Amino acid sequence: MVRKEIKYVIIIALGIAIIFLGIRFAFGVTNPFYVVASGSMIPKLNIGDFVIVSHNVPFDSLKVGDIIVFRTFGTTDTGQHEIIVHRVAQIVTDNHGDRIIRTKGDANADSIPSLDYPIFQQNYIGKVVYVIPQLGIITDALRPPTNYILIGLILIVLIYYLRKKNEPHSDKKS
Repeated sequence: MVRKEIKYVIIIALGIAIIFLGIRFAFGVTNPFYVVASGSMIPKLNIGDFVIVSHNVPFDSLKVGDIIVFRTFGTTDTGQHEIIVHRVAQIVTDNHGDRIIRTKGDANADSIPSLDYPIFQQNYIGKVVYVIPQLGIITDALRPPTNYILIGLILIVLIYYLRKKNEPHSDKKS
């Protein structure tokens, strides 16, 4: 019976892995999922909205008005690039023929230097193709270690259920 339970767990794990890898392949990025962290895009995007981005939309085909996800040109005090979700406000071409994008949050008065511009192709992560309102609140709650605990509990319940289901039923007559 234990082998049968392990088989089910492996099948479920493989199914989840195939779905995750399929999504990554379909959207052309390692991580197509992002949660809006600030109110800079209100009213179009709210804090906690879940966005799915596609890198299959080339940087060269972006146009003013598109909402994109990108790494900032400038870095934080810790040397990290922030990941931002903003709308393309302007596209210019430099002397070498390379596109440079300037973005702006819909709720912001203007673009913020080193945050909203310059954005080069290497900063571009993808174009927002789907928005699921407020789903990000759930995904934020399921960050480690909570997600590992939840997965462990689900596996324990699954194994318990499969054992109960496969137990021989005893029909004792008195």
